[in-house]
Amino acid sequence: MWKEFKAFALKGNVLDLAVGVIIGGAFGKIVSSLVADIIMPLVGILLGGYDFQELSYTVGDSAIKYGQFLQTTIDFFIIAFSIFLFIKLLTKLQRKKEKPVEPAKPIVPSREEALLAEIRDLLKAQGGAKDVH
Repeated sequence: MWKEFKAFALKGNVLDLAVGVIIGGAFGKIVSSLVADIIMPLVGILLGGYDFQELSYTVGDSAIKYGQFLQTTIDFFIIAFSIFLFIKLLTKLQRKKEKPVEPAKPIVPSREEALLAEIRDLLKAQGGAKDVH
């Protein structure tokens, strides 16, 4: 069982996935900071000095933090848009690598080749030439 696990864990795809998860987590933190520390304060200033993270509705002892939800939603859209742009870029780069094969242009024989082919065909028709190519 240990050998099977070791073979599975050290496959290239698993290692690539692990690296992707780690980078994705770090990227998520960067985007969260961008939204919390730059975008939302600017939006708050434009809307009259509101701090969206602190927006909440209190019912009894419970607080519904809809400002935090709004900030998390904006985080999601920024991350989703970034991933969309990254995949679009990768797709574009792959298309450049896989250039379509152009259809072969029909070969037009030169005047001399056409004349020689005509002579060959005439000789074959007269029966005077055997297997001339």
